[in-house]
Amino acid sequence: MLILALIALITGILCGTWNSDNIIISAISLHKNLILYILMFSVGISIGRHHELIRKIKEYHIKIFIIPTGVILGSLIGGIICSFITGYSVYDGAAVSSGLGWYSLAGITIENLSGVQLGSIAFLSNLMRELFSFFSIPIISKRLNYYCCIAAAGATSEDTTLPMMIKYTNEETVIFSVLNGVICSAFVPILISLCYSF
Repeated sequence: MLILALIALITGILCGTWNSDNIIISAISLHKNLILYILMFSVGISIGRHHELIRKIKEYHIKIFIIPTGVILGSLIGGIICSFITGYSVYDGAAVSSGLGWYSLAGITIENLSGVQLGSIAFLSNLMRELFSFFSIPIISKRLNYYCCIAAAGATSEDTTLPMMIKYTNEETVIFSVLNGVICSAFVPILISLCYSF
């Protein structure tokens, strides 16, 4: 998955630099909102396929929101701090970090709301979050604790980084990991929209 994401990114960069009048690139550009809706639909399918989620939500009650709340707040604070370093507005910094690791949705949404440059930054920063989480989860699980691994993964803790969670943590952490990913994924479009509604 990681290698495919990198290949897709590099191929896209090469296609964009070689031929901007390509029919495929023009078709993708014209239908980027449709692509966004397809992404949201696929997340809905992913959430619907986890039949154990409702039972676990009833079992853990309010505790299931502690980790996602920390992940969201920590990400937003980090984005705001980075906005002062990079010179972007606080809203732009918060919007980029609101992707929570979901690079495809964050990139397209922020591009639509704020332009290509910030959309590219959102895409790359959230992709880097996912890539770094692959390498950091084994270290975090040994040096800190299992729940901290979820924070590194963000919204990807339910899908792409879940195999790492299964390998380096325990069964309860994996359950919280899936719940965190579902909640964070649901909040990504809301958080990005809120950042640009002020």
